[in-house]
Amino acid sequence: MKIKPFVAVRPPKEKAAQIASPPYDVVDREEAAALAEGNPLSFLRIVRSEIEFPPEQDAYDEAVYRRAAENFEQFKKTGWLQSAERPALYVYRLQQGEHQQCGVVTVCHIEDYDEGRIKRHERTRKPTEDDRTRHVDTVNANTGPVFLTYRDQPTVDRLVADVQTREPLYDFDAPDGVRHTVWEVSDTDAWVTAFDGITESYVADGHHRAASAARVARLRRDADPHSTGAEDYNWFLTVFFPAGQLRILPYNRCVKDLNGKDPDAFLSAVRDRFDVQATDTPEPAEPGVVCMFLDGNWYSLRWDADASDDPVAGLDVSVLQDRLLAPVLGIEDPRNNPRIEFVGGVRGTKELERRVREGRAAVAFSMYPVRVDQLMAVADAGRIMPPKSTWFEPKLKSGLLVHELGPITGKT
Repeated sequence: MKIKPFVAVRPPKEKAAQIASPPYDVVDREEAAALAEGNPLSFLRIVRSEIEFPPEQDAYDEAVYRRAAENFEQFKKTGWLQSAERPALYVYRLQQGEHQQCGVVTVCHIEDYDEGRIKRHERTRKPTEDDRTRHVDTVNANTGPVFLTYRDQPTVDRLVADVQTREPLYDFDAPDGVRHTVWEVSDTDAWVTAFDGITESYVADGHHRAASAARVARLRRDADPHSTGAEDYNWFLTVFFPAGQLRILPYNRCVKDLNGKDPDAFLSAVRDRFDVQATDTPEPAEPGVVCMFLDGNWYSLRWDADASDDPVAGLDVSVLQDRLLAPVLGIEDPRNNPRIEFVGGVRGTKELERRVREGRAAVAFSMYPVRVDQLMAVADAGRIMPPKSTWFEPKLKSGLLVHELGPITGKT
């Protein structure tokens, strides 16, 4: 893997907690506005700048992207964000209860992405990729890191452990109880060498951020007749976590209607495809089970395991998609169908019940989480998981470390 130290744009220590925000794709527009209310320093004003417009404003209007760039420049002018004195790497530790994971924040070259050394397991949705591409291009920065994972490397582990004995750059508890600690690493030669020994990595979270960074790099290469491949726009912000430290939560599903069926007819169709039993347990205790909330009741859906070696077909999310969502509910392409919503497992099954009881959804499905080794097997096979198959928790904050793309040559 090609990595290098970079000059981060970052907040002063005393403002880090106030600036740091959830990633753009973890909160919707209404939630983002509520979180930023009364806080002019919230980084959501850059990654979700539509919150500064009336609710009826199109979030994809050019004015929204201009506002994001203006806010980014204003944050720098006021000193809320400042350029680091020197290129560096960073160690970023997340702690939630007893769970702890430590990653390395750096920049990767888009060649590793384009040539498949950074492996993907999901397709992107075009509207979201287009949105993030315009955002990166207009703001002229990677405002949030791509979350990568790799098979554990003892050499990297030792380097990370040594850094944590030093004084951190940032150390604060977020409102959700997650502790965020960041260390700066200025002596980076050993780190770059250690990452030379990592031959492949995997996008755990941030497929749209990675795709948009690569698209912007290609646009700028095309516009720059003197491009050498070394320019800052050819590098994008990443954080590497060892696979052994990761925690994946389920990514649940809600469907807005029953595709013309009443609850009894729908339940009958489900029984034709699964072993269905009423249950008081809304979360599957093992793979090969999906829990369904319908008409005020929970049901467990079981099926015979597929003997195939296909790493995608055996996933619970694939079985649900292939046996129920597509043939019964008519959701052939969940990436682009507005009738399905994806709900991160951190919100819990009470959120699924709430959406159904309030009429926002007609049925909800509680999933068993995908494992990291399953994710890697799918990516290694060059295959694609159904969209929104994995929810990694805890989440990184945006705004603590930003990577600028450098001077713009030509017109993008």
